[in-house]
This record gives sequence, structure tokens and C-alpha cells, in this order.
Amino acid sequence: MSRLITLIVLVMASLTSVGQNWQGKFEQLGTTLPTPNEYRTASGAPGQAYWQQKADYSIAIVLNDENQSITGTETITYTNNSPDPLTYIWLQLDQNMRAQDSNSPKIRNSEIKKTEMSTKSLQSITGVENYDGGFKIASVTDTEGKALPYIINQTMMRVDLPITINTGDQYSFSVSWSYNINDRMQLGGRSGFEYFPKDGNALYTIAQFFPRMAVYSDVYGWQNKQFLGRGEFTLTFGDYDVSITVPADHIIGATGELQNAKDVLTKDQIKRFELAKTTFDKPVIIVTQDEAIKKEQNPTTKTKVWNFKATQVRDFAFATSRKFIWDAMAVKIGDKTPLAMSYYPKEGNPLWEEESTKAVANTITGYSKRTIDYPYPVAISVHSASIGMEYPMICFNFGRPAEDGTYSDRTKYGMISVIVHEVGHNFFPMIINSDERQWSWMDEGLDTFVQSLTTKEYYPEMPSRRGSAASIVNYMKGDPDFIRPIMTNSEQITQFGNNAYAKPAAALSILRETVMGPELFDYAFKEYAERWAFKHPEPADFFRTMEDASAVDLDWFWNGWFYTTDYVDIEVSNVRWFKVAADAKSFENKAQEAKIENKNIDEEGNNVDFSGGYEQINLTDTQTSSYREFMNNVDDAAIRQANANKNLYEITLKNKGGLVMPVIIEWTYKDGTKEIERLPAEIWRMNENQVTKVFAKSKEVTNITLDPMLETADVKVENNYFPKREVKSKFEKFKDGK
Repeated sequence: MSRLITLIVLVMASLTSVGQNWQGKFEQLGTTLPTPNEYRTASGAPGQAYWQQKADYSIAIVLNDENQSITGTETITYTNNSPDPLTYIWLQLDQNMRAQDSNSPKIRNSEIKKTEMSTKSLQSITGVENYDGGFKIASVTDTEGKALPYIINQTMMRVDLPITINTGDQYSFSVSWSYNINDRMQLGGRSGFEYFPKDGNALYTIAQFFPRMAVYSDVYGWQNKQFLGRGEFTLTFGDYDVSITVPADHIIGATGELQNAKDVLTKDQIKRFELAKTTFDKPVIIVTQDEAIKKEQNPTTKTKVWNFKATQVRDFAFATSRKFIWDAMAVKIGDKTPLAMSYYPKEGNPLWEEESTKAVANTITGYSKRTIDYPYPVAISVHSASIGMEYPMICFNFGRPAEDGTYSDRTKYGMISVIVHEVGHNFFPMIINSDERQWSWMDEGLDTFVQSLTTKEYYPEMPSRRGSAASIVNYMKGDPDFIRPIMTNSEQITQFGNNAYAKPAAALSILRETVMGPELFDYAFKEYAERWAFKHPEPADFFRTMEDASAVDLDWFWNGWFYTTDYVDIEVSNVRWFKVAADAKSFENKAQEAKIENKNIDEEGNNVDFSGGYEQINLTDTQTSSYREFMNNVDDAAIRQANANKNLYEITLKNKGGLVMPVIIEWTYKDGTKEIERLPAEIWRMNENQVTKVFAKSKEVTNITLDPMLETADVKVENNYFPKREVKSKFEKFKDGK
């Protein structure tokens, strides 16, 4: 009796230990996700009552090249498709992030790390700028010119309406404003101007230049979370008619289609432009370098008005300069032939003429295969000296050769990489219009993932920095105090590049290549893109669609990769080798059978190699008649014969990092051959911390390796081997000259 009691106590202690460590990693997300409703279904698709607002813009602006300022007037026609009556509306004033009273510099941590620094460094830590930024709102009026009451709260402006906008109603009003354009080279920023002192000209990349409607949705109501600089933009689809007055010798690239080419281009340029529309093999130069240089040397004070129109876009941006060279080529995508175009100064050549427009064409072609056919008439890459930034149909990209025109592979591939990424943003979030203010990963992470697939296809020789499992290992094994879950608001992320770009891209790569397989993943991913094109998806819509279209339960994956900071570290803890005895032995005689014990064990009592040989298993015949009633097809002799020459390997795996993942085992046999065996992540469902499994092999095994192709982002490969193996660090490999 005392032995039985002891056994029960031991079993209960074991169960208690397992229960205390259980974290429900395979439980459904359930209430973690929002409750499905008539707007957003449990399948991840838009519901039968899904709605979204519409905002149409008629804008006229003047860019002053003398004092780098913009003055503008816009009329917004807002359509209320929601079931809610609206008595006020919210507009985004993103330029106010640079206003003198902005909260952005106030909340930024800063410190003096050294007593000698550049004036720009001092400016960045003090926040003191000799720059009068922010929107200057001149008026807000109705269509009859009557003033409307409004209040500005930092980067948001509420306009109080004289009437209620009911469901299906439209309301038009006008805003007049101005602001000083920031110098991107001195002050930074997503848009602004770069001054070229050698020729005295500027290149303008202009965005967030007008008050824009905030999104009103079924999820948040008004998304009027303040713009602090990192969480990007949440915007409403609409149609745009924009007139831009600039110096007469400027060339403009913009969202939409140019409406008045005959008014702003020469006859030769128009001919080249028309030729580009039917040229598919290489770009056609529309504005040549010689033409651009002549304008640099003899600037004019006259002005011209360029007019662009765009339909079903969420934003508008443009670039303008007399320095611009312009090239374009047609791209065949489905039943459309959009133009891939580039605008760049001579400082970008020869690299930009050689590579930019081809990269644009490759991007919209590659992304169209995996999402939806590119729907817009143009896709534009504009040369810029600073960071890349994206808008509908147009993006600003860095990548500048040396002054003598030479460039390294690093410069070339860096430029191509950023062009693919920024042009790819046309799909995420310009078309598949996620809430960037809340969830950066839904645009940056998804875009980075498709970027990695696109560059592998079109630039296989190009090094890839993000998108693979191996690329995220150093981040995931870093200091947990500086790591946040992917499902963290944009402003609270500690390592933005890793969290919003690299980790979600790596997660999706693992999901595609290792968990789901390309066929299931690609279908589901494309289904998500098609469902939510020109709509406002949320994280749950993505998670649910990926499962709905694939029949793969992925709640464990979303939970681990997106909602926690767990990491992958699976250890081969112990391996035992067995063989079945050649002849039958009775159960009573089993205890007397000699066993070969492995004496080479570690401090935890686990085997470290195969040096001890194997243990012998004695098979007995099936005993009881009651058992035979259920197993009447058991053939003891056949089973004994089938297993007589098998090697049975009992492997114990430990989940040291907390993130459950599929188990990938490479078996190396005594004859030198190898075999890959894959176990689904659900092997951890009963015990999230440790699993033991027996494998029957016809040949003797000499080595066992987990994750041999580094496809799960395991952070500690040295415990992936049996027998144990020394794994050299990168520094040690460097010293060895490898």
C-alpha cells in the first residue's frame, strides 16, 4: 500500500508541475479577437453590412520655390456611408507634428552622450529648430463661404457641422491653409525639400501637404489618435482633382494621371511620353539629362499649372523639380498596361537610369501575382537623398552614386531593395488599406514579406536583410526588456525595424515555407488581398482569412508569434536507442535480460551520444482474451517479424524558448545517407514544455539534427544536435578564416 501511495503522490506531483507550466498555447484566440458581426465575419471576410466612408478632394496649391512654402485651398466632399448620424468630423493635420507647440519633441527621450557633437546632433536632442512648421489654417467654410467653427488639437482638427450628416448624405466644405516646407536634409521628415548648393536648385518630395479626412470606421469610430511621428496614416478612399502651380521649368510626378500634358510638356516630350505607353522592353527617356541640366543653369520665374486626377485612392503626393530626368515604360498586368516611371536628378545617374524603372516594373508584376492585379495607371519612383516613403502610385527612394557616377553593389542593391519595398506599399496599405496608426506590422510587415519573395524572384543574387527565419534570430534572443509583441501599437514599439518589419516578415515566411506550405499559404494570402482590396482590414480579418481559406488551425501560431515575445529554442534533451530481441521472451524473464547501458550522460542524466549502444526490448505475446476482443486482428508473429530488424529511437525534446513550433529532424545514417522528417507543431499540444516520441528506422543512426536548414528561427542551434556538437560563434569562424 505504501508503494502505491508513493506512486500516486509522484504522479500527482508530475501532473501539478505540468499544470503549473501550461499556458494554453493551443487554445483558440477566442475573445482575444473581436466578436464577429454583420460588418466583419468570423471567416475574416467583409460582412453583408460592411461599410466605409468616402472623401473626394478638389485641391489647388501653389508651391513657392523662393521661400519653400505651400499655399492651398481644398474642397472636400464627404459621404457618410455609416449607419451613424455625424454632427462633427475630424481632419488630420500631420504637418503640425513640426509646429512649435508640437508634443512630438516633448515626448522624445534624449541624452548628451559626448561633449563634442555636430550642430545637427544638438538640434536633434534639444528639439530647438529655427523653423516655423505646422499648418497655418486660414479658413474653414461651407460651400457658400460661411465660416464653420473648428478646433485644433495638436495634429487633429474637429470641424463642427451646421447640419447632421445622416446615412447616405454628402457634405462639402472648404479649407484654406499654408505651411513652410521642411528641409529634409537638415530637419529630416517623410517629405520636404533637398537643396543642391552646386547649382542652386531644390528637389521637392511633397506629402501630408493638405488637411486630410480621418477615418471613421465600424472598429474605432473616429480614428483620431494623434500623429507623433512613427504611427503612420489611416486614410479614407476617394477621388482627387489636384492642380499644382510650380515654376514653369519644373517637371512633376504625382499620384494619378496627368490631365494637361500639352500645357506643361514640349512637343518632343509628349511624343516620348506617348512612345513609353507602348514600350515594354526598356524605359523611354521622356525628359533627358541634357534638358534638365539646361533648366538648372537658366531657371525661370514664370509658372505653370499641372493638373492630375486619381480615382479610388486614399492619399495624394507629388514631387517637383527643374532638375528631374524622367523615364517610363509600359508593364503588362492582366488587362491593364500601367506605366512604370522614375524621376531623378543627374546626381542619381547612371544608377537610376539603369535600374529604377525596371525595379518598379518588377515590383508591380511580382506583387500582382501574390495579391491583386495592380489597378492604377502609373507606379512612380522618385529619387531622394533620405529615407524611403510611400504614397498611392508614387514613392520617394534613396540610393545615390558617388559624385563621379560610380557606385558599389551595396548602393545598387540598397536602392533596388528600397524601391521594391516602397513601390510594394501600393498594395499594403494603399490598396489593402490597414490602420497604420494602430498596427504598423499590417503594412510594413506584410510588405517586407512580399518584398522578400519578389527580390528572390527578380534579383536572386541580391543579399536579403529581412524576411527569412535566420534573419530574426538575433532580435528574438535579445534583451527581453527591449522587445515587444508584434501586436503592439506603433508608438510603443521599442525596436521598430525588427518589430514592425523583420519579425512579421520572418513569421510569414515560416508560416509559408514550414507550417502551411506554399500552396495553401499563397491561396489564403491572395484571398485576403482580394477580400480587403480598397477596404479597411484589421488584424483579426487577416488571421481569420488565412485559416478560413486553408483549413489550417493557426491560432497557436498567431498567439505565439504575434501576441507574445516567446522565442524558438527546441533542445534535443535525450536519445535512447532500442532493438527488439531476436526471439520471444516472456514478461517474467524480461527482468533477467541483459541490457547495455549508456554510461556517457550529462549532469541531468541524459545521453550525450550513442557510445553505450542500444537497449534490448523483449516482445511478449498479446495476453488477455478481453484485449483480443478489441484487437482480434493482432498477429504477434507478424508484428515481431516486422520489428525484428528495426532500430527504435526514443527522442525527448524540450521547449526552452516557449514558442511552440513544428519539429524538423534530420537523420544521418551509418551508411552516410540522410532523411528529413517533419512533425507538426501540434506535437506539443499535451505538454508545451517537453515531448517524447519513438521513431522506427531500418538503418542505424549516427547523428540527429533539429532544424537543419534553419527554417524555424531557433535561437540556440548548439542544443539541436545529438551527439552534442560544438558550434562556433561568428567571431570564431571569422578567426578561422571561414
